[in-house]
Amino acid sequence: MSNPWSTLSSREVYNNKWIQVVEHQVINPAGGKGIYGKVHFKNKAIGIVVIDKHNDTWLVGQWRYALDEWSWEIPEGGGPIENDVLDSAKRELKEETGITAKKWTLIQRAHLSNSVSDEEAFIFFAEDLIEGEPELEETEADMKVRKLPFNEALQMVIDGEITDSLSVMGILKVARLMGI
Repeated sequence: MSNPWSTLSSREVYNNKWIQVVEHQVINPAGGKGIYGKVHFKNKAIGIVVIDKHNDTWLVGQWRYALDEWSWEIPEGGGPIENDVLDSAKRELKEETGITAKKWTLIQRAHLSNSVSDEEAFIFFAEDLIEGEPELEETEADMKVRKLPFNEALQMVIDGEITDSLSVMGILKVARLMGI
């Protein structure tokens, strides 16, 4: 299909090391003039669902500034666009939980808010685990790591206790892969 939108002009309205916001003057598909804001993400979103031989998983909890609330999530973070997504996933898992995994499977690629951003996400399933010590970043100083049965994490998604999109997608996808 061809793009039905026309861009008349664009201007950067904000830029930092994580995101860039651009305002576009456009002609929409119906022929009307309008404005469109786009958030460009400078990292890929990476999430990891981990399962050990006892069907336990790990969640991380932290205060999310943008939401102004606590959030339980799968281990996740950003990976530079130029980096291999698996390498970024391995780094994030080790950093947040101390875990390394011998078996990795890419289970989902997604666009997290495609009406306003180009953020691309990759979710991995990690198995055959080796536990170690987390290596938290400064922004993760309040992070809590929680080991629990996978079925409890799945129930947290069903009950709406886990609302993070990567976590919801990843946990539901792994449940489906496990035949739950």
